[in-house]
Amino acid sequence: MTHRYFIIYKPYDMVSQFISSDAGKVKLLGDLDFQFPEGTHAIGRLDNHSEGLLLLTTNKKITRLLFQGEQPHQRTYLVRVKGHVLPQTLQRLQTGVRIPITGQLEYVAVPHKVSIVDRPVGLLPRPSETPDRAPHTWLLITLTEGKYHQVRKMVGAVKHRCQRLIRVSIENMELGDMQPGEVRELDQATFFERLKLATDL
Repeated sequence: MTHRYFIIYKPYDMVSQFISSDAGKVKLLGDLDFQFPEGTHAIGRLDNHSEGLLLLTTNKKITRLLFQGEQPHQRTYLVRVKGHVLPQTLQRLQTGVRIPITGQLEYVAVPHKVSIVDRPVGLLPRPSETPDRAPHTWLLITLTEGKYHQVRKMVGAVKHRCQRLIRVSIENMELGDMQPGEVRELDQATFFERLKLATDL
């Protein structure tokens, strides 16, 4: 069987699946203007309030290789938070903060890299986005781990509310100049190379 591979810019307010018990109440991947082949599924997820790079394929082995294997893979997020992030707060994020995971359990989340950045040129505002004149900070956060809502919990732990979260890359697979709702198909060699995956499947 010849598998197919896609990258999309998942829009805000869309769930990362084709079927949902809430169909009609939420936007699904099938609502995108693209005819995906039967058996296509998302690799990993972005919640409906997050946006950006999402991988889709008909190859069921990719999820295990990318997110459940021994080799960690880097994922980078562009994050807008409320208020101005001070140098000491940035240092706290860089050295690790405690976040809740399940029940009463806590986890020390240590990112691979965190930095303050300017708003990227060409990034379109969401209709409901707070205007740039309101105090805020853009962060670029790279993780090699993926606890549930980890980025939102990390910035929340240092008293900054996440206002916008965009996944911009997974390893060398980058969102680039893609716009919300855009779909691109890649050949297997390119897909595997950018994600640093072995091709012997």
